[in-house]
Amino acid sequence: MANHKSALKRVRANEKKRLLNRFQHKTTRSMIKRLRLTTDKAAATDLYKTVASLLDKLAKRNIIHKNKASNNKSKLAKLVNGLAVAA
Repeated sequence: MANHKSALKRVRANEKKRLLNRFQHKTTRSMIKRLRLTTDKAAATDLYKTVASLLDKLAKRNIIHKNKASNNKSKLAKLVNGLAVAA
């Protein structure tokens, strides 16, 4: 365990950041699942904007890799655009 005052503060700060990152990552994954289950084109379009924004924020903060965010957005965009054909 750390003995210095600054090291103890770093431990507390890291734990707080870890929990925040975990919450944001889990929230984004839940939104992606909700988008995948949506069958309504209008609702999916609105939800896609939110999900894309969340993915960009995660990539900007290095919670996920920028290419992973880009790949997820691309796949979800295909999914949303394909709803018009199915409906």
